[in-house]
Amino acid sequence: MLPQISRRGLLRSGAAAGLLSVTGLPLRAQSRGGTLKLGLAGANTSDSWDGRTHSDTYMIVTAHGAVFDCLTEIAANGELVGELATSWESSPDAKTWTFDLRQGVTFHNGAAFTADDVIASLKLHLDEDAKSAARPIVAPITEMKKLGDHQVQFVLEAGNADFPFLMSDYHLLMYPHENVEEAIAQGIGTGLYKVESFDPGVRTLLSRVDGHYKDGKAGWFDQIEVIAINDGSARMTALMTSQVDAVNNVEFQVEPLLKANPQLALNEVTGNQHYTFPMLTDLSPMDNVTVRRALKHAVRREELVEKILQGHGAVANDHPIGPANQYYHADLAQNDYDPDKSKALLKEAGLDNLKIDLSVSEAAFSGAVDAGLLYQASAKDCGIDINVVQEPADGYWSNVWIKKPWCASYWSGRVTEDWMFTLGYETGAAWNDTHWDDQRFQTLLKEARAELDSDKRREMYHEMQALCSSEGATAIPMYANFVDGYNTKLGHPEVVGNVFDLDSNRICERWWMA
Repeated sequence: MLPQISRRGLLRSGAAAGLLSVTGLPLRAQSRGGTLKLGLAGANTSDSWDGRTHSDTYMIVTAHGAVFDCLTEIAANGELVGELATSWESSPDAKTWTFDLRQGVTFHNGAAFTADDVIASLKLHLDEDAKSAARPIVAPITEMKKLGDHQVQFVLEAGNADFPFLMSDYHLLMYPHENVEEAIAQGIGTGLYKVESFDPGVRTLLSRVDGHYKDGKAGWFDQIEVIAINDGSARMTALMTSQVDAVNNVEFQVEPLLKANPQLALNEVTGNQHYTFPMLTDLSPMDNVTVRRALKHAVRREELVEKILQGHGAVANDHPIGPANQYYHADLAQNDYDPDKSKALLKEAGLDNLKIDLSVSEAAFSGAVDAGLLYQASAKDCGIDINVVQEPADGYWSNVWIKKPWCASYWSGRVTEDWMFTLGYETGAAWNDTHWDDQRFQTLLKEARAELDSDKRREMYHEMQALCSSEGATAIPMYANFVDGYNTKLGHPEVVGNVFDLDSNRICERWWMA
């Protein structure tokens, strides 16, 4: 049997990048008490406790990072640890996985957590009407078997060496099987914090659960108040005037003001986050790979890193695998800004010039509007006329993303290559935001997922990155560091997670009031 898979060596670069930076502050002892006030971007009036719909920071921090639990969790140092599962093991071919579940856990309504809840919660993602982004993770499970109240077995259609990592996905929240609809409506989970009030797109108030299984290890605040502040300027003002204790998506133009204030600090980590411009391949002219290549050579990547990220990131190469991933293809030939090549590609596509709309909003990422305008300026010399369409922030992810032919977007990245490719690039995946369907890529995706030889996996994932860069439908010009701002009255661990922002979305559990 294969043991629990460790990624200490695998993710060493990612863990090192996750060390707390720029504060220079001494660490302080953890203490219980106080209210954490968060001002977060990524909120919508359509938000709910249905994990299948979660896509942005506000609900991920609130649900996955406070109210609910998953089977596994990625620790701040990159290790995979148990959350509602205590251990797991697989058959030699990685097709059958057996998970032992934590005993003595109760939901906020008093129901005991058992294997029945795991099976019911995962099956929610197979409902086609729900259009869950995690469906590609759950669909390959051909059988879910209850071996006991606290043991469950999964049989996969093919081997997957990364399966335990996938069980930490923030969509895969655990609900009580006898009251799933009520739990989704009211926010009933097994997390450290229970819901006191929830006004979607406005405010959420949570209170600490007494006698929780994580007592003494996590959950140091008495209460959590999460305020929706999608506007970047308003979010920075709220932090600087102490209306909130921490914010995500720091606007870099105010960075000097934050650094000059001794009561404020920045937390910056390098992960796999990348800012993107996905193109729908089932619409003209994005269905033409030559046109897509022309657009990839029409953007000044270094300029975006300098002006949009203020240097807090790096140039990317039109594929979603980041520098913290194990199989990152650092030697892949770079898609550079090249007006002559872009023009030649347009001519090859039968076009003398190209006029096209690009939908943008600050909801996509901080600076997305300016990024679109910079893209517009650089594309002019390539014979491409980009019309930048500024879309409303509210409803951007439901009305624009995967709806408009070309738009701005972002991905936080994922810990493993298969996880990232499965969610965003597998044929039919709900979050395949270009509808790109390349036969060779899809074949490699399945083969690499089941391959246990690391050298062979590296070759496959390198080829997949090359295919995305050359044939794919997403212009990915830059990797962006996670940069959060916080009041120095907060204490924090020595190592901060870099899978997502705000300590991998676990600030409610891992930080404390000093």
